[in-house]
Amino acid sequence: MRASHRVAILGATGYGGAELLRLLLPHPSVEVTNLVARDNIGARADAVIPSLAGLTDLQIEDIPPDQVAPNVDLVFLALPHRVSALIGAQYVDLGVKVIDLSGDWRLLDADAYAEFYGAPHPLPDRMGSFVYGMPEMNRDAIRGADRVASPGCFATATTLALLPYARAGLLTGRVRVSAVTGSSGSGVRPSAGTHHPYRAVNLKPYKPLTHQHTPEIEQSLRLSGATDVTIDFVPISAPLPRGILTTCFFDVPAGLPSAAIHAALRDCYAHEPLVRVVEGRLPEVASVKGSMFCDVGVSVGEVVSQGKRTVVAHSALDNLIKGGAGQAVQSMNLVLGLPETTGIGQPALWP
Repeated sequence: MRASHRVAILGATGYGGAELLRLLLPHPSVEVTNLVARDNIGARADAVIPSLAGLTDLQIEDIPPDQVAPNVDLVFLALPHRVSALIGAQYVDLGVKVIDLSGDWRLLDADAYAEFYGAPHPLPDRMGSFVYGMPEMNRDAIRGADRVASPGCFATATTLALLPYARAGLLTGRVRVSAVTGSSGSGVRPSAGTHHPYRAVNLKPYKPLTHQHTPEIEQSLRLSGATDVTIDFVPISAPLPRGILTTCFFDVPAGLPSAAIHAALRDCYAHEPLVRVVEGRLPEVASVKGSMFCDVGVSVGEVVSQGKRTVVAHSALDNLIKGGAGQAVQSMNLVLGLPETTGIGQPALWP
């Protein structure tokens, strides 16, 4: 029986595009019609992505939007920043639904985009025209949307760690975040910082206080109830292929009961299918690797200083799935009116 929805993947040969294809090939309601990229033109996808050997005969193409649009209901853009905005706008104008995995449509502030992405937005007059694609924040807006900006991996992990406290009115002022990430977050093309002999034996901070996901995290938390929040964000390169582990520090009044902090976390995610509140242990990458789950937890300090004590919010997720392609598929399911977890509810790999 033919699938009810047709989709294309642009940027199909990168890690994000490959992960999209892996998730969508067995999806019961979707048919992938086109794989578009600028490299490996004419090659079969399963030759470029060996894990898919024998599972697809789709070929990589370099064809323009006006040739793809008649074949599809929706396109995924797994393209570089600034390139994605220009191509995505063409699909929007052709009446195709778009889910963009780049950072081009996440921010509402053109000045913040220019500062953190290193150049002005290609289409500043269209900023704010995409729905931010984090279902735990924006589920109702995503349903039926034509344009979705899928969140960044660090932004997803950090926002989900802190969202309960923003909603409960407990998050204000300065929040310090350290996030350890796997090498796949750097993309498919190797560089000096991601070369295996260097990365496999190393831990290294990079882009401290300047990472492009910083304004995205601040924007999401402010929209969720945080007041005057500022994120001091330091990402750390780790010797593992997949996964993000975040540690977020903020202060609360000393008189606030620990039970209220734990209750805020449990209440926020009580009905979320893909966020798991961890109690009795703390989130870890091994428990979520290869899955769509984000595990969250909290530690509450007992030491009082200047009338405050410290709360540490933790989260762990797979950067390519809940932090990337899988979250885009979650949004696709909502956009197309399908059950939200269709095709993405598998448990993590263990060990």
